[in-house]
Amino acid sequence: MGQFGESRSLTVGYLGPPGTFTEQAVYSQPDLAAMNHRPINSIIDVLRAVGSGEVDLGLVAIENMIEGSVTATLDALAFDTDLFIQREVIIDVNLNLLGPPGMAMESVERIRSYPVAHAQCREYLAAHLPGAVFEAANSTADAARSLAEAGDRATAAIAPLRSAEVYGLDVLAAGIADHADNQTRFVLVGADVVAAPTGHDKTSMVVYQRSDVPGSLIGILGEFAARAINLTSLQSRPTKSSLGQYCFLLDCEGHIADEVVADALRNLSMKTSRVKFLGSYPSASADHHDHVMNQVEVRKAAAWIDDLRGRILR
Repeated sequence: MGQFGESRSLTVGYLGPPGTFTEQAVYSQPDLAAMNHRPINSIIDVLRAVGSGEVDLGLVAIENMIEGSVTATLDALAFDTDLFIQREVIIDVNLNLLGPPGMAMESVERIRSYPVAHAQCREYLAAHLPGAVFEAANSTADAARSLAEAGDRATAAIAPLRSAEVYGLDVLAAGIADHADNQTRFVLVGADVVAAPTGHDKTSMVVYQRSDVPGSLIGILGEFAARAINLTSLQSRPTKSSLGQYCFLLDCEGHIADEVVADALRNLSMKTSRVKFLGSYPSASADHHDHVMNQVEVRKAAAWIDDLRGRILR
């Protein structure tokens, strides 16, 4: 996908260091691969760098097929930044046990990795390294980098094969994840502009309740059901303002340029405390419903209402 014209003049930030799955996702997109790249230490720092203008775009993980949502990304987008999602990118994830050159499996006493990656290898680790102590790292690649720098022959890292190439580590065991088929979804974020509609789009938002009353969630969902808009994700997150107060993060099919989606957001804004728009952007999902008929029905209904209003006595 080549959305950005002068790619070589732009900089994209990603969770570093080099060798992460996020870097792999960057290189999966030709226009992003052609940009300047800046590895950044944490997800929130990637998003803040986009917000401050230090980088033009940022790519961050938002969901894993096995472990679910990446809450650091969700919370930063919902509460800490004012950015728009420009695109989603989905890649296959393969995890491996890496060690310094010549290291034997029998020597492993500690395992270093990103907590989500470690959690995806529970069965393998319980069967083969039950006594190994886990050490958390900022990313899988950071675990590999620190291991290579330290030369610690009692510690192994769970990381992508790319990390073994970048940092000169041996693969002690390949494909150790409990589920062989695993994918991670990333979002590309930028400031100020909304991605152009493609006809195969997704819209993300945060909806805050006006008050915690019975039926409030049904009222929110009803705005989408009444317009035959398909919701692809619904999650609740604490608002961080008071105990028991939650907001809802929703993804739906369609673009804010579509009248049915715009009308749903308009009504939500009137009926709830606040709606934060997170972006309309091309969907990477193959399972996407066609909204052509929905748009036709909206135009027919609008023409009918206009005709009735035109008959009102003046």
